[in-house]
Amino acid sequence: MGACIHILLVEDDAIDAEAFIRAFRRQNLTNQITHVLDGIEALAVLRGEDGKLPLARPYIILLDINMPRMNGLEFLSVLRQDPGLRRNVVFMLTTSARLEDRQKAYYEQVAGYILKDHIGPDFLPMIQMFEQYQLMVQLPT
Repeated sequence: MGACIHILLVEDDAIDAEAFIRAFRRQNLTNQITHVLDGIEALAVLRGEDGKLPLARPYIILLDINMPRMNGLEFLSVLRQDPGLRRNVVFMLTTSARLEDRQKAYYEQVAGYILKDHIGPDFLPMIQMFEQYQLMVQLPT
């Protein structure tokens, strides 16, 4: 991905978050990545609340499902009801292979549902996909 698209990584697992960030850097991608631990913190960043500056568009949200306080599906529901945030591009990045979770995520209009165990510990296939996605897709600003 190019430097213009910011990534909001919503992930409570520090090891997964660090692996993702390292994989981006190994590919020499310069996207700014903001890492938050749950849906509540993600909403604060997106809305510019709690002393945080709101993310500048364009950005993509990578969202885990299983998190404390506000999980990914709860976050998606709130996001899609917020007129200022509902257009955001969200990819689920999760260990949950449950059909029910996948159906709920697509009901809330995720751009993709990515299983962590299908992309491996180096995240390379996913990062290559996002690199191509950024080249081809025009995101809202």
